[in-house]
Amino acid sequence: MNRHLLLLALCQGLFLVNNATFIAINGLVGLQLAPLAWMATLPVMGYVVGGALAAPLVARTQTRYGRRGSFQIGLVVALGSALLAAFAAYIGSFWLLLMATVVAGYYNANGQLYRFAAVELTYPEWHEKAVSLVLAGGIVGGFAGPRLANWTRELVATPFVGAYLTLAVVAVAAMLVMASIEFPRPASRSDTAAKGRSMAAIMCQPAFLVATVAAAASYGVMNLLMAATPLAMEINGFEFATTATVMQWHIIGMYAPGFGTGHLIRKFGVKTIMGAGVVLMFACVAIALSGTGLWHFLLSLVLLGMGWNFMFTGSTTLAMEGYRPEEKDRAQSAINFCIFAVMAITSFASGAVVTTSGWAWLNIGSLPLLALVAVMLVWLHARQKAGAGIDGARTHSES
Repeated sequence: MNRHLLLLALCQGLFLVNNATFIAINGLVGLQLAPLAWMATLPVMGYVVGGALAAPLVARTQTRYGRRGSFQIGLVVALGSALLAAFAAYIGSFWLLLMATVVAGYYNANGQLYRFAAVELTYPEWHEKAVSLVLAGGIVGGFAGPRLANWTRELVATPFVGAYLTLAVVAVAAMLVMASIEFPRPASRSDTAAKGRSMAAIMCQPAFLVATVAAAASYGVMNLLMAATPLAMEINGFEFATTATVMQWHIIGMYAPGFGTGHLIRKFGVKTIMGAGVVLMFACVAIALSGTGLWHFLLSLVLLGMGWNFMFTGSTTLAMEGYRPEEKDRAQSAINFCIFAVMAITSFASGAVVTTSGWAWLNIGSLPLLALVAVMLVWLHARQKAGAGIDGARTHSES
């Protein structure tokens, strides 16, 4: 535990203020401006498509400028994209709004690396807890993001322009916090002469493969349901203030468990906690399918957030077993690219499905991804158990 780790957790919180506000309002602004209703969540999709496109570039800037330099570049982009989105909403341009969210994806790709940077600020025995603690900083976004969207949506005459302008202020605040964090000195060129294994070799490792699939699936399912929630609640007659409250508790569900997830991983094992996350997400879908009242939305979204936390924190911890220090930028970029690719698909699908087929079919569509993760966790456990048995037999034979 140290000051730099806590400041990074605060940066994570400010990052989630940006994310939560974008998710709370982009679909609604898109619904107002889009030529067709099914295109409403394209601005949400643009945010993650931009992240996928930016992931390789972010990996290069991380290598060249180090953690703090690259993170500050991301915050400059956050500032510019928030101002561009405000202007797009002001003039009523759907396509300019979409462009602004794609540009903002660069900040999204940068912010997704905060959790990996956490382990560089503490001792090896603290790695799980460091990841968990920095992710827990997102609870700031859970409290502030949806409330911020609700309080500032009428700040100026054009709805939601004020919310985008406020995000520009949040980006400046994050720059000031980031400037106070001292990351370890970036490795010199001579230190990185050995570039390590190819990505194909890294991805073929069972633990890294399962971690990547679980991370992408956790974000995919969460994004599929979360991005559509404001639209689903509006269709069912709820006011935006009520929707903001549901989104607030969802994000609290995502990040509040982070204060204890690292401890749970050390006590029960990473695969057990990831499995618990899958179970929580199945429970979320079951509740969502049982009705469309306020408590159905609220409870299902809280369980969705908790399930995401267990799966995502666990997958981040598991992934670190699969790459060497000189491979970290490429490996982390590959994981984030897979996350953004799945999120892009689910962002588009969420708006299209909820406006054409309804909330129930959207939830049913999330089940195959959850089943895939459950099967892969069982497969990894069986493989590791068999490997441990072989090693044990060899040790006994040699003795």
